[in-house]
This record gives sequence, structure tokens and C-alpha cells, in this order.
Amino acid sequence: MQYSKSLILIIYSSTDGHTFEICQRLKQVIEKEGDQVKLIAISDEFQVDLASFHKIVIGASIRYGKHSQQVYEFIKRNEHILDSKLNAFFSVNVVARKPEKNQPETNPYLQKFLKQISWRPKELAVFAGKIDYPSYRFWDRLMIRLIMWMSKGPTEPEAVVEFTDWQQVEAFGLRISKM
Repeated sequence: MQYSKSLILIIYSSTDGHTFEICQRLKQVIEKEGDQVKLIAISDEFQVDLASFHKIVIGASIRYGKHSQQVYEFIKRNEHILDSKLNAFFSVNVVARKPEKNQPETNPYLQKFLKQISWRPKELAVFAGKIDYPSYRFWDRLMIRLIMWMSKGPTEPEAVVEFTDWQQVEAFGLRISKM
């Protein structure tokens, strides 16, 4: 199946860098399909002309049950441009490590997010994130360990556990290319 090559923007909000890693993998997959990809942090949004892209993908991590306020503001400020393009949104959160919470329609954080915005992405995905206790500041390490204890996740203070299903990420990259 042939489709025209696209210029795609992947704009991301990453707390500890894992969402950025997922974006890099998406970029590799999409570029292998022949499209061009520009990858930028949401804090650098004013460095690009959103109207010049054929597709816009937003990726956002969860910290303490919420996406960054910058994500909400970006969407509100640019909803008309997002709606005029092929677009996608994905959320990265550790609760998605659970099979019953790893799909857009079953992930509580993504569902809550969608209720708080009026934009309706054309494609959605949820990816399980990563726990990296040694890299967290003291307070974050303490709070995340408590959350993990409550949700029966890893709590060892030296644990580094990546839950991401990279095949799922690559499949989403192919969906973006074929949009």
C-alpha cells in the first residue's frame, strides 16, 4: 500500500527521560517507513511552526497521577491546528504495566486526561513506563516507592525496572506512518 511521505512532529513531555526514549524509537520506526520526523520537547514548541507538519504526535508521561500542565496548555493553545492535522496522543505510565490497564480504553490516567480536554486525538496509545529509583531525588523515590507498594509494584530502593513493551511502541509507530 502506497501513501505519500509526511513531515511528522513528535512533541513530548518527559519527567525522567523515558518518554523521550519512546519518542526516539517511534522516530526510528517512522523514518524507516520513509517519513521525516522532527522530535522536540514541549517546552520548545515555539521553535517550530506547527502548521508546517502533516501529522502531529504528542507523548506525555505521568507523574503522581497527572500529565504535565504544559501538555494541557499546549493542547488548549493549539487545538485548532491539531484538529486540522492527522494526529495522535500517547501516555506513558507505570500503571500500564498491568495487562488490564495497558490499552487506551482501560488506562485510568488516559481516560481521566481525555475527560479534561476537548481535543479528540485520532490515534491513541498507552505505554508502560519505567521505574528507576537510583535516579530519583529523595522525595520522589520515597513517594514512588509508596505508590508502588500500594499497587504491588517493585519497591527495592536500587530497582531499575523497564515495563515498556517495545513491540507495542513499534506497532504504534507504523500506525502513525500509515495514518
